[in-house]
Amino acid sequence: MSSPYADTLIVMPALNEEEAITAIIREVQEKLPGIAVLVVDDGSIDRTALVARREGALVLQLPFNLGVGGAMRAGFRFALANGFRNVVQVDADGQHDPGDLPALLTQLETADLVLGARFAGVGTYRVRGPRHWAMVVLSSVLSRLAKTTLTDTTSGFRASGRRAVELFARHYPAEYLGDTVESLVIAARAGCIIRQVPVAMRERSAGTPSHNPFKSAIYLGRAGLALTISLLRPRVVISDEAVPV
Repeated sequence: MSSPYADTLIVMPALNEEEAITAIIREVQEKLPGIAVLVVDDGSIDRTALVARREGALVLQLPFNLGVGGAMRAGFRFALANGFRNVVQVDADGQHDPGDLPALLTQLETADLVLGARFAGVGTYRVRGPRHWAMVVLSSVLSRLAKTTLTDTTSGFRASGRRAVELFARHYPAEYLGDTVESLVIAARAGCIIRQVPVAMRERSAGTPSHNPFKSAIYLGRAGLALTISLLRPRVVISDEAVPV
């Protein structure tokens, strides 16, 4: 019997994640039997690619670091070229729970892009200070643009359906915050239906996240700049006729 996830590709951008990636690939395979996993090795200098292949994942190695946006664009192009209808972005550090994935995919039956939202009533993940202020402003602006309530516009846990995969394979932004903020602007202005599903964020399974007031202030400025630039760029138009089934 074929897997219910046969037309879905999980894309994991990964930079030096050899310590964490084994656990997340195994968890995906356990919770979503038969689903394809593509690890996009974004210029790692460790054994990320080797470990991912050992665990049965497909691996796409980039010659140098392009950032999450560049890695995801490569993933969308791979999906389009290999006949996958849906793409789900999952972090390689273990913070996203694959168990939430079916809920995102269910929403793709009537939406083009579904976000796993950390601030929608589930879990204890919190953000404070300038980073919180930036997220509030971004959510307010992008909710109006998308004509729906979005509480976590910088979430990297998201599922893209057929129309969004076609769109992002050609136009996914590679700049910092472009993979989250600008991609939402592109999708909303192209007429994509956007929704969110409440999810809980987990702790990293390896490595150490970096948070301090200085970096939070920089984030605030970059977030505003990313939003401004994305709104000034020409709108991308897609149509059902242009999207392969």
